[in-house]
Amino acid sequence: MSCAIEIKNLEKHYQSDDNKSVHALKNVSLDIPKGSVFGLLGPNGAGKSTLINIIAGNVIKSSGQVKVGSFDIDTDLRQAKLAVGVVSQELSFDPYFTPERTLNIQAGLYGVPKQDRKTAELLKFVDLGKKAKSYSRSLSGGMKRRLMVAKAMVHQPDILILDEPTAGVDVELRKTLWKNVRELNARGVTIVLTTHYLEEAEEMCDHIAIINHGEIVANDRKEKLLQHLNQNCVQILFDQKPVKSLFSKITPHIKIEGKLLCLKYVTGQNHLDQILKTAIKAGYKIEDVSSFKAGLEDVFLSIVSQKKS
Repeated sequence: MSCAIEIKNLEKHYQSDDNKSVHALKNVSLDIPKGSVFGLLGPNGAGKSTLINIIAGNVIKSSGQVKVGSFDIDTDLRQAKLAVGVVSQELSFDPYFTPERTLNIQAGLYGVPKQDRKTAELLKFVDLGKKAKSYSRSLSGGMKRRLMVAKAMVHQPDILILDEPTAGVDVELRKTLWKNVRELNARGVTIVLTTHYLEEAEEMCDHIAIINHGEIVANDRKEKLLQHLNQNCVQILFDQKPVKSLFSKITPHIKIEGKLLCLKYVTGQNHLDQILKTAIKAGYKIEDVSSFKAGLEDVFLSIVSQKKS
């Protein structure tokens, strides 16, 4: 599969406000497949925004190579920037401009001729057609977020980078934004996103990389990451708090929270029968049993905890 973005041995050093040296990115190598929805996950301060800003041409790298499409940012920075649209966390537009004027000005900054601008089409795409001539300050929070998506697409880039695009928005607005993102991806646009909502990444992304302390600690298709952990969980609710020592003799992979016993196990190594028999023999009444497979949050927590320095 061809790559939308290729990153090799990328390093970033800078001085913090208190004059300390910070190693923000450490030998990062990453291939982002063309046409994918690629999730970049990591805790706060892990290096996500630094990496995104280097790709977008807003931060100068210390060393390494970054290619956007066929353009190396060292030799073809202008062309590389034209291939990328960025939706940042911050809302950035003049509140006294209309959405229509906002998009036209942005298109002009990218050198898009008037006859080639897709202003009306983009506003319709993000459901802002009826607000084209309203002041941007009058838009709701969700409308402003959608305007940011349209603004990032004025030059019809092949790659759209979304940095925490749904942070602080409600569930309905999040669904609307992701509907737009899915449609863009269906048109062939490569999507790169960072998000704190792991269930969102699990639903949207087909490739995921996890960054921690400036290093890529996992990078694979979502399904393979989930298979890698391959954990299941059973929760048993008793009528009273169970004694842990009674069940830890069977398996150490249990956790007691009040009346709830949580059992984690790898497929094929289930001790549930023994636990239930032991509980019944000890006189416990079982009020409820539920099970679920490990999700992306479990993968994330497992990998990050293993890689902590």
